[in-house]
Amino acid sequence: MSPDAVVRLVAGRLLQYPDERLHADLDRLHKACDHPLLREFVAHARVRRPLDLAAHYTDVFDTRNRRCLYLTWWSDGDTRNRGLSLVRVKHVYREHGLEFASAELPDFLPVMLEFAAREEAAGTALLEEHRAGLELLRLAVTDADTPYARVLEAVCGTLPGPSPRTRAEAKALARSGPPRESVGLEPFGPGTEPLGPGVELPWPTLLGRPGRERTPA
Repeated sequence: MSPDAVVRLVAGRLLQYPDERLHADLDRLHKACDHPLLREFVAHARVRRPLDLAAHYTDVFDTRNRRCLYLTWWSDGDTRNRGLSLVRVKHVYREHGLEFASAELPDFLPVMLEFAAREEAAGTALLEEHRAGLELLRLAVTDADTPYARVLEAVCGTLPGPSPRTRAEAKALARSGPPRESVGLEPFGPGTEPLGPGVELPWPTLLGRPGRERTPA
């Protein structure tokens, strides 16, 4: 597993709701990845009360404040196009022998990151399709002055080329980015802002190969 794949896998876990299992996994996450931005977040999580971190997570990631972890929301909003986009994402997983088996939607960023860690080429292409939304999310979370910005910065750093520095640049990326089967840029409209060796990791959690038992989430 490449260093970028490990970053994606660890970041995907950190971007899930911070339940008791996350706090139990913090030591393993710290050992698994030596990326300074991810270790900075792990250090923060270690000193926060679990209930406080959970409340902070809920406050940071929502659609009301334009900080949504569901990447097709950024391109399609709450339109019919989004349903087609979700079907496409599930199809990409199936093409690589992976069945989506989670209560979450398939465009949930931690799900995409797990896929992009396990199938690096295909996963990078999928993240690139949704890069405008991912970068807008990163910028919005950075503006919110939260340690979660470090995690998103690490994720964007695994993709080719530099990250956009402004919302205008990210929206331009949406208009000039890779073609998709269905594109509806409602949230981009006027007036909107939208392993280390020998370390046992607690995955897979969200994707499983048919006929194989999944590790409980």
